[in-house]
Amino acid sequence: MVRIYVTRCLPEDSVSLLQKTGLEVLMRSTDDAVPREELINGISGCTALICMLTDKIDKEVLDAAGPNLKVIATVSVGFDHINLDECRKRNILVSNTPRVSTDAVAELTVGLLLATSRRLMECVNAVKNGDWKSWGLLWMCGTELRGSSVGIFGLGRIGIAIAARLQSFGVKQFYYTDIVEVPQASKFGAEKVDLDNLLSKSDFVIINCALTAETRGLFNEETFAKMKKNSFLINAARGGVINQKDLYKALTSGTIRGAGLDVTDPEPMEKDDPLLTLNNCVILPHIGSNTIETRTEMANLAVNNVLAALDGKALLTQVPY
Repeated sequence: MVRIYVTRCLPEDSVSLLQKTGLEVLMRSTDDAVPREELINGISGCTALICMLTDKIDKEVLDAAGPNLKVIATVSVGFDHINLDECRKRNILVSNTPRVSTDAVAELTVGLLLATSRRLMECVNAVKNGDWKSWGLLWMCGTELRGSSVGIFGLGRIGIAIAARLQSFGVKQFYYTDIVEVPQASKFGAEKVDLDNLLSKSDFVIINCALTAETRGLFNEETFAKMKKNSFLINAARGGVINQKDLYKALTSGTIRGAGLDVTDPEPMEKDDPLLTLNNCVILPHIGSNTIETRTEMANLAVNNVLAALDGKALLTQVPY
């Protein structure tokens, strides 16, 4: 018996795709993270798994699934929550949802940059708290993108989409750091530089890289010291790239001017994290791809990857291992 386990409720369109197959589908009715014990019990004997970025799919989970598990489809671009080595040993196919969220994440990143540099959260709180007394010449002044330099660390699809959107704000110069030359960079006149130059030249530093052994904790006290004192750090990629204790020191000491984070480490962030006390740090709950359109498209792609695997066809977006 083919059985598909889904760790969270999916959009109606995706549910309809599954129902049309007539296969047995075990799908949780809520949108909260599946408890570990429930995941281990639910996956037992299943042929396919549709999971989320928050679900840790390790050896213990794969052991619990048993030999019937043939495919894992994660509703996310990232797949560092899945033990690919164990999947390879067991010939379990893995898919993700790349490219689908590019526009949504790029839009959110630009919005986060503006919220940080123009102090939007401070302004909202000032209105709510009754601190808006009268017009002031220098009250709540932020920083413009016009005439600025923007450095993008990791110029992939999302980085290119971010740069394309920022062009209209009158950015003077784009820089990027990547392991390869990116031909599309010429469209917005971006100059390829090493990380040290990116940090020292940029008014806005946007992190847009994957989380790897090389990038984990890369943005730390030493890195922040190389940035301009009036610069802003924006991260909508992976929380683990930043050493958050060092970031707190940089923000409180004036080493950098501000930071905007859509990702943290851990997630969810602890309520007593000192970064939450700072006016010059805007923190969002990892909502980069949170649009109805994108989330539905992501879920549909995950479902179609599972159906392709069960039908003996190539996955639409297979994760190489």
